[in-house]
Amino acid sequence: MPSALKVFITGASSGIGSALASHYAKQGAVLGLAARRGDQLITLAESLIAAGAKQVSCHPLDVTDAAALRAAAEDFITRHGAPDIVVANAGVSSGTLTECAEDLEAIKRIFEINVYGMAATFSPFIAAMKQQAANGNPGRLVGIASVAGIRGLPGAE
Repeated sequence: MPSALKVFITGASSGIGSALASHYAKQGAVLGLAARRGDQLITLAESLIAAGAKQVSCHPLDVTDAAALRAAAEDFITRHGAPDIVVANAGVSSGTLTECAEDLEAIKRIFEINVYGMAATFSPFIAAMKQQAANGNPGRLVGIASVAGIRGLPGAE
């Protein structure tokens, strides 16, 4: 009997992250869910178990907190082994203008979540996933990005 797919998803409490978690739950996956809104994660986890997820672990955290992500990764790997898929989905957007000094903090926060958060999500899983790949089971790192990475959007500099 093949083992269940193991998937870790950030930004899992709503939107694309929640939809991905539902998709993998229906396949009987083992899920690790991370998001800032812990109460929504717990509610989602209950629905995912009902939908067919084999196991769900919740990790309330902010992806800009690398130590919290490392702890979540260690917990997931200890409980379930190296993930087959890590989805760095957490992201934010805000209308900002570089000409407005008051928008600089918002731009900094967007960068920290959308870019640094992705690196901080992948980093603690890579060693375990490399070892898993050496044993013939390569995993995948998936980064979800905005269309703004391809073309500029009005009011978003």
